[in-house]
Amino acid sequence: MPIPDKKKLIVFTRYPETGTTKTRLIPLLGAKGAADLHRKMTEHTLAKLKRLSTSNGLTIEICYGGGDEKSMINWLGPDLEYQAQVSGDLGLRMKRSFENAFGSGADAAVLIGTDIPDITDTLIQTAFDTLEQKNMVIGPAKDGGYYLIGLQSASLSSAMDTLFSGITWGKGDVLRKTIDLAKGLGLSFSLLDELEDVDQPEDLPVWKRSQIPNHHDSMPKNISVIIPALNEADNIAETLLSIGHGNNIQVIVADGGSQDNTVSIAQSLGAKVINVLPPRSKQMNQGAAEATGDVLLFLHADSRLPKNFDRPVLGSCARPGIAAGAFSLCIDASTPALRLIERIANWRSRCLRTPYGDQGIFMLSKVFHAAGGFSDLPIMEDFELIRRLRKEGEIITVSAPVLTSSRRWQNFGILKTTLINQLIVIAYYLGIPPDTVARLYRRKKGILSKF
Repeated sequence: MPIPDKKKLIVFTRYPETGTTKTRLIPLLGAKGAADLHRKMTEHTLAKLKRLSTSNGLTIEICYGGGDEKSMINWLGPDLEYQAQVSGDLGLRMKRSFENAFGSGADAAVLIGTDIPDITDTLIQTAFDTLEQKNMVIGPAKDGGYYLIGLQSASLSSAMDTLFSGITWGKGDVLRKTIDLAKGLGLSFSLLDELEDVDQPEDLPVWKRSQIPNHHDSMPKNISVIIPALNEADNIAETLLSIGHGNNIQVIVADGGSQDNTVSIAQSLGAKVINVLPPRSKQMNQGAAEATGDVLLFLHADSRLPKNFDRPVLGSCARPGIAAGAFSLCIDASTPALRLIERIANWRSRCLRTPYGDQGIFMLSKVFHAAGGFSDLPIMEDFELIRRLRKEGEIITVSAPVLTSSRRWQNFGILKTTLINQLIVIAYYLGIPPDTVARLYRRKKGILSKF
């Protein structure tokens, strides 16, 4: 009796038959050229996916249209599972594929297409990791649809009748409608990074870009986590433990002259400690100068990284056009007011492309140094760097959350702290000298009495 699949990756594709494949590209490429492009994109995608280990219970199923199982095996090989798509619209076909996956014993299933050249095995693994906590995961496509959808278990079978119905597939509101349906069903979900698909003639540069020689060999592989610290003995251990250990992770604590046990704790947990006097901008710049990683991740000493944080970081930095990224914000307190602050901060980060340092900012090392690093400012150094980097490329916020201490809000009050933070941003925009803004910040206990 076969062992039930715990995780199933469903890949939607078609047999590359001339005249019936990628028809919207036929006017530009011709019927044969469009079919040939589809064949190449499918093979390109599977070459990445096969790097995923099968030892963890993951199986790959090719859910195909056109052709037959024999022709699919002759094309893609016998080491995959094959299932013909049912007739009907895309929603019905996806619904039936999930039902088959859960019927075979899968605990989690992820479905993707083959027209997303920038998809990676790391991104797929992130999707399955997300499904350990959420009912659903979605990979948004730039055209308003989605390139990936994953569901947690067969317990969602009753929801699938709604989740995949009432949608006009191929329109620009597919993602929005799907999210609305998920919310109406009470499903918990997370969004992955946005990617571009290849479906229209104007999308072809996305494919050509992915075929640049040595494109994958130049992908980032190592991360240097840089932590500016000053008297953080109460927090540094948890922060460092959240990072963990690995051949691709370097940890640097840039200590600003701590008088407590910050340095000894950091050293005992394997971090490289360097001594740099404040402000924080100098500490982080010196940490970056000592770093050897392809990617730099600047983390506050009272923030904890999510499990497997390296996957979304490396995956994001491997994407062309990305200047920098950050994690979503989660504050380690259950106060309803702090939940509201989280939502506002994550909206600002995603929609205005302006994450703050307490979210853990990351970027390629070469991007950081080309930008000149952090400006020598006593405050707002993260804000100022992000403003500069927005001119160089996209600033993204990944769905994985960094857990940040609530001590600022607890020490000075939620309303007071929030108001002070906003006044500091306004002062910066008004051109008030950073030294003056920093003095106002340090006097935050009494600042509100003047307003």
